[in-house]
Amino acid sequence: MLVVTLSGSPSLESRSAALLTRARQWLERHGVELAGFAVRDFPAEDLLHARFDSPRVQHLIEQVGRADGLLVATPVYKASFAGALKTLLDLLPERALEHKVVLPIATGGSKAHMLAVDYALRPVLTALKAEEVLHGIFADDGQVEHQNGGVQLAPSLEQRLDESLEQFQRALARRPRPLEPDALRNARWSI
Repeated sequence: MLVVTLSGSPSLESRSAALLTRARQWLERHGVELAGFAVRDFPAEDLLHARFDSPRVQHLIEQVGRADGLLVATPVYKASFAGALKTLLDLLPERALEHKVVLPIATGGSKAHMLAVDYALRPVLTALKAEEVLHGIFADDGQVEHQNGGVQLAPSLEQRLDESLEQFQRALARRPRPLEPDALRNARWSI
């Protein structure tokens, strides 16, 4: 099972990236293969000039195509998700998230930005034909604190994150698996 993680924060030290790191650690402990990307890893020219043929963009498209699910993390700026993330999502093919389960993760300055996941990010993920967009995780800045080179999550946030990841893993497990071509050739058919 492959999960692609996508960090939408342009900042090196970001609360949304810290939550994504915690989620990645949880998935690794549960035997999930991961491929990680961050908007800051893409050349700005590729994003701003919509270079669909960029090697880095092509690698992302390939990994998303192979993936069973995605974790998309973003800070909320001005009541919406990060513009750099939107620019990157715009480079994905129209049906890039077809047959995929997506768990959005967002952080913002206050709980007033909580609905940005549902009203801004979810429609974009749905437009990319995500099979299932799970109820997202939102954390305000006070719930994710950088301390002594590490990150401390509020206990209630840690619990919500774990519960959401369990739900994500169940959603991935219930996805139908394609049959191997040999299974069809060797099947006994009755008419």
